[in-house]
Formats: sequence, C-alpha cells, structure tokens
Amino acid sequence: MASPQDVAEKLKESVQQVADKVQEMTTSDNAGASSGPSQLLDEVTGEHVSKSELKKRQKQREKDKQKAEREATRQPPPAPKRKAGPAEEDLNPNQYFEIRSRAVKRMKETQSPNPFPHKYTVDYDLTNFEREYGQLKKGEHDRDRIISIAARIYNIRTAGENLRFYEVAVNGAEIQIMATNLESKSETPFAEQHDHLRRGDWIGVKGFPGRTSPKREDNPGELSVFAQETTLLAPCLHQIPSEHYGFKDQEERYRNRHLDLIMNKRTRDTFLARAKIIKYVRNYFDDNGFFEMETPILLKNAGGATAKPFETHHNDLNMTLALRIATELPLKQLVVGGLTKVYELGRQFRNEGIDLTHNPEFTSCEYYEAFADVYDVMDRTEELVEGMVKAVCGSLQTTFTTQHGETYNVNWAKPWKRIEMIPALEEACGEKFPAGDQLHTDETNQFLRRMLKKTGLECTPPLTNTRMIDKMVGDFIEEKCINPTFITGHPQVMSPLAKYHRSQPGLCERFEAFVCKKEIVNAYTELNDPFDQRLRFEEQANQKAQGDDEAQVLDEAFLTAMEYGLPPTGGWGMGIDRMVMFLTNHYSIKEVLTFPFMKDENVASKPKAAEVAGVEPVPEEGVTHK
Repeated sequence: MASPQDVAEKLKESVQQVADKVQEMTTSDNAGASSGPSQLLDEVTGEHVSKSELKKRQKQREKDKQKAEREATRQPPPAPKRKAGPAEEDLNPNQYFEIRSRAVKRMKETQSPNPFPHKYTVDYDLTNFEREYGQLKKGEHDRDRIISIAARIYNIRTAGENLRFYEVAVNGAEIQIMATNLESKSETPFAEQHDHLRRGDWIGVKGFPGRTSPKREDNPGELSVFAQETTLLAPCLHQIPSEHYGFKDQEERYRNRHLDLIMNKRTRDTFLARAKIIKYVRNYFDDNGFFEMETPILLKNAGGATAKPFETHHNDLNMTLALRIATELPLKQLVVGGLTKVYELGRQFRNEGIDLTHNPEFTSCEYYEAFADVYDVMDRTEELVEGMVKAVCGSLQTTFTTQHGETYNVNWAKPWKRIEMIPALEEACGEKFPAGDQLHTDETNQFLRRMLKKTGLECTPPLTNTRMIDKMVGDFIEEKCINPTFITGHPQVMSPLAKYHRSQPGLCERFEAFVCKKEIVNAYTELNDPFDQRLRFEEQANQKAQGDDEAQVLDEAFLTAMEYGLPPTGGWGMGIDRMVMFLTNHYSIKEVLTFPFMKDENVASKPKAAEVAGVEPVPEEGVTHK
C-alpha cells in the first residue's frame, strides 16, 4: 500500500500537468502574446508550439517530402483507351499479320520507338540468374545490382495501366520481368515503353533482381527482373502459337525450324546436344595428335563409299562434277603425303531415298591414322564413344524409343560385344557358307539366292553377291544389336577399300559398329596395296555394269597416289546424325538436322509484310562480282 508521501507527490505532479496544459492552450489563443518557457518556434509557420507538437509536424513534413519526390518521378497514367474491333487473340493469323505490319511501319516512320535499333548492350547472362539470385526471399530486392538483359517475350499479363508482367526466355533461361510505372527510370513515358509490345517480340530490359511479394502467405513470390527501362529490339510480325496448344505439327516444325526453336525447348536442347557431340569429337582428335583437314566437295569422281552421288555441271569448264559421298580417298592421299594423323568433320551428299534414318545431306567424321590397324581403331572407337556419351548425357546408360514405341535401354560401357559375320549367317540359315575366297563367284551367287528363298527374305535387284549378303546381315545380325556391337569378318567382295584379313582368305579386316539396330561406325585396316586396290575397283566397275548405281568408281588419281606408298593405316567413318539421334532419343533424323530436306508443298502464297504495310523498296545499284 502506497505511503501518504507517495500519494501527495503523485497528486502534485498531476496538478502541475494540468496547469501546463492550461497555459499552453491560453498561449495559443492569445495572438502576439509572449511564449512561455515550454514553447518552441515552428520555423515553417512562425508559431510557438510544444516540443511534442513540433516533432509531430516535422515527422509529417518529412513523409510529405518523400511522397512528393516519388510523385515527381512517377509518370502520369495514360488515358484509358477505347478498344476498337476484335481482341487480338480473336484475329486469324493473316489479320494479325496485317495489323501488326502496319503498326511496325508507323513505328519506322515516327521512330517512336525505333523498332529496329542497331545495337543493345547486354551485360548479364540470364542462364546464371537462378543460381545467383534464387536465394532472395519474398519481397527482397538487390537494387544496387543493375543488369541489362535481352530476351524474347512469350507471355504478357497486365494489371492496370501501370503494371506489366512479361514471361521471357533466352538461351534456355526463362525469367519473369516485372515492369511498374513507379520503378521506371526512363525518359520515355511508361505507356510508350510497353503498349506496343507483343508476344514474340525481342526486348531489352535494364533493371534489378528481386522477388515479388504477392498477398497470399503461401506464395513465395516469383524471382524477377524489376524493369527500370524497357526497349523494343525487334518486333515479331506473326502470332506465335499459344502455350496451351503449342507448336506440335511435325511437318510444320521441320519447315519452320525458327518457330520450332521458339516454341519447343526440346528442339533447342537437341541442337545444343548436337553441338556438344561435335565439339567432343573434335577435341578428342585434337587432343590425340590429329590434324583437322578440309577436302573438296566438288569432285570428278565421288568415291570412298557405296552410294550414288549427286551430279552438277560446271559451265565454264564444261565438266560434269559430283558432290562428295565420303572424304576417305582424299584424306588417305594426305596420309600418303606424310600427314600421318588426319580427320575431317563435314557434310556428305548421297542421292538416296529419304526415310527415318537417311537424309540426302548429312554429317560424318572420318579419321585415318598411319601405323594402326582395325584392332587399334576398335579400341579408339570404344574410348571416344564412351567418353562422349558420359560427357553429353552424364551417364553411360541411355534410353532410346523406336517409332513403334519399343524402348531400348542402352549400355555404352566398353568393352563392346563382337560378332563374326559368316558364322552368324551360317547359324541363322542352318547351312555352311562357301569359303571366303569363293564368295565372289557365280556359284556363290546361286547359293545366296537359295538362302534368300529358304529364309523368306526379299532383296531388291540387282541380286549381286554383295547386296544379298548385306540383306541377310541386316535381317539376321543387325536386328540383334541393341547395345553397341562390332560386326567383323566382312567378305572382301563387300569391302573394296579394306585390307585382306591376315589369317582368313577372302575376308577383310573391317568392322561395323551398330547401336539400336543402326550403324554408327564403319572401319578398316586400310588397303594399301595399289595392285590389289586396282583389282577391287575393277570388280566394283563390273557391279556398276550389272546395274548397281551405288558401286564405287575407279579413281585413277587415288590409285596414282597409292603408288607412292600408303603406310599401314587404320581409319573409320562415323555418322554424327545417328549419334545425336541415339543420345537425344529421337528415332527420326529430321529431328536432329537443323533444316532437313523436305518435299515441295503446294500452299497458297502468304501476304508479304512490305506489301501489306505499303513499304517502298530502296533503290540499289548492282555491284559486279569480283
């Protein structure tokens, strides 16, 4: 219980507070009266007020000042627009194209904005954005880090006139751009920066990283770039497909690869994997002492493989030339010249049918190594492919799905299985085959015809020994090769450029590597006997005379080079497209070629942007070719 002294003291304090309050009210009511000792001067109004009142006024003035500064930099909201005509999403592609083309023409004329600027400085790689700023929490920003990026718009959402959300992507990185009038630092009004942007446009954005702060407590916010300035870099004149329906039609995807890449991430990933495969092959050979060479594409005689070439005509020389079908012969001529380790990565051209695994032009790699044989080539093949698969896929176990939905689980680890051709065919046919040195005879031709009839196989004419053996190998051996497998022991009659087998007459030192029933590598101990090589070419000429358009031609220039001495050499050719198919799980070669060969299509002509917008061509003077 409080003492009488404490009660008296509290009563005294209360009386004093009442007295002070009365004096304060009296002073404020008497204009011109002198202020008491408890009054402070408000320099803004000239009044004398209490200390607490003065602090309250100063605090409010500071808030008003900050608000005024924000309002000074804030751009006024645009006047509401009246929508005329149908919404853009309701337009058909031609209508959209015409409206958009005219809009871009107006931008060109007014330069507000310039729709095709010469340059935009990008100082940040968006592929690093998630890793570097993913730790930001809901509502956090890094305003001290201003970055400049460029990307394509995939989706646009608006929330009133002063807020835009853009879903953008570039180089596989997908990110959100949040643009608000309040954060804009550009001299261009907010509406003029954003109202002309559409899906598909390329934009440049300058801003800072942050994470949005949605109202819902369970929403962690979206990692975003908060735009301070937005610039149109290149407008898209066409409607891009909606995210809901996508762009899935195979025929259209192959004919419009640019749109396929815009809409389908898997297509982009496939071509990046292809680039990694090519880079790995090139680095492997470079690191192992090989030199990359370039050989002619236009040749008098296209040799080095069993295939029909394309032909063209040189007007000035009045010569018929062929596009190369392989790089083998010129590369081996370089080995004759003393370049003992050479390879070439490049395009080959073969005038053959188009199917799931063949295209008239394709990419191969061939290498030739002096003083090596087919067994060294096997070891190098296993080493190269195993390393490539691990580098590209991250594992030696991959999956491949066929056209019919069969799924193969492939193990690329070495050592690979090896199958001898003739014993495997004897097992499949149930009969002993003629000796290797008799496989080129007419008697063998009759035997092979009987084996085809016995096993129910049909071979397309001409029924040469080579074609019939190849048909049986395809049906009885290749069909069993799921994991990487070497097929060895080919007859010499099938291999005009391979060296004879050192212990089995009539056969040669050659292998073909198969995966998922398809060939990926063809290799030999190279034939380096010029006498034998001429006889092999003459046999090929006989097959061509029988109607085999794919038989090889007799190349006198190559034979002459061999007469100067080709050292013992091993080499191979690898189909790069096939490797990409297996490592990206595509059964069609068209999926792994950036621009596959397509048949002509009969479609109505489409409107041209310049014609729709009425753009006049700029006159140009012709420049003569030098």
